[in-house]
Amino acid sequence: MVNHINYSKNLMEHTFTANIKAVLQKHFGNDAELIFDRSFLIKYINEKTRSANKGSKSRGSFGVLYSIYTLVEDYINRGYFESNAYADFEGARQTQLIDRQRELPFGKKLQNHYFQNRTNTDYRKFFPTAEIDRVIIHDQVESRYWINEGQIKLSISDKIFNISKAVIEIIDEYVKTKQGSFDRFLLACQDLQKLNPSESGKVEDFILSQLAPNVDARLFEIISYAILKYFYHNTKIYWGYERIMDKLKEENLTLYKTGRTNANDGGIDYVMKPLGRFFQVTETIDFKKYFLDIDKLERYPITFVIKSTESAIALHERIESDALKTYNVKAIVTKYMTSIEEIINIPILIERFKIAVNNGFLNQILDEIVTQSKVEFNYEYIDEEEEDEITDNVTE
Repeated sequence: MVNHINYSKNLMEHTFTANIKAVLQKHFGNDAELIFDRSFLIKYINEKTRSANKGSKSRGSFGVLYSIYTLVEDYINRGYFESNAYADFEGARQTQLIDRQRELPFGKKLQNHYFQNRTNTDYRKFFPTAEIDRVIIHDQVESRYWINEGQIKLSISDKIFNISKAVIEIIDEYVKTKQGSFDRFLLACQDLQKLNPSESGKVEDFILSQLAPNVDARLFEIISYAILKYFYHNTKIYWGYERIMDKLKEENLTLYKTGRTNANDGGIDYVMKPLGRFFQVTETIDFKKYFLDIDKLERYPITFVIKSTESAIALHERIESDALKTYNVKAIVTKYMTSIEEIINIPILIERFKIAVNNGFLNQILDEIVTQSKVEFNYEYIDEEEEDEITDNVTE
């Protein structure tokens, strides 16, 4: 147990902060504000839940939140909330934690990286000088894990506060809020599928409204994929291993989504057959992220789909300029930049959407968005009988 002191870096409050404070008030009454100010873990959760109530540039942060959630839940379920024996606990097994994580909403495809290092690394970015520098304790040899009890058992002003149950409730509330927003999006799409052809303008307006810098990253990736899939769909190429024209194959360009938006796929979001083009969707303009993706592919050409309204030329110049400031060796930067096959920004996506619509693919784009959303939000087997249940959850 560690005494917690005020941290000089005040993380900004946002819409969901009120929910966090309400949970703390429920558990700790008049001490709620004190705990919010002194707990690094609460401050961290506050930072990772800023996308709860509206479209955000940040993703849902389910990886880091669920790594914390499952370990805190394990701590409570084993009775350590009431006892002081956690120091003697042999640790939770990785397989058990991963299985539990994948039972949770949006957690089906999460990997073990967050338990091993990502959560701790991300945490230290926010609190580099904190006395407790990690949230998760990991025995790599035995594959055992513990929540750092110093993060959930606080000693403040001669009082001891165990915030573990509050942490569980806060994350549950966040997931419920995020799930509600995705439910509403999916239901809106399903309602649009039922419209008459004469009302196609409503479908176009809805899809265009989702192409904005402040739209949730998952939705942007799904919608971008649906648009580009049908933009390329009518393009044919002829290829083969012989020079005789009548033996060449005729094939439409086909875009495939390689996995879910939080999958550990090595920097590939879409791949195009038969050209073998790779696409990566991103919202950052940090050149290091681009160069890392390029390195992962051994500098194979890659197209970046960027959630930005800045022109593609300006984005390219900005990435190159920022890289030169760091590397200061033009030859190195040039090698990376030549690996960027194309930059597709929001205006280009809008233009390609309109072309696909003019080619008669509006309904197919909407259907693809619904299909990918069901997979992404764990509604693979949803049908009309289940829509009422979703609607009830949304209106609660």
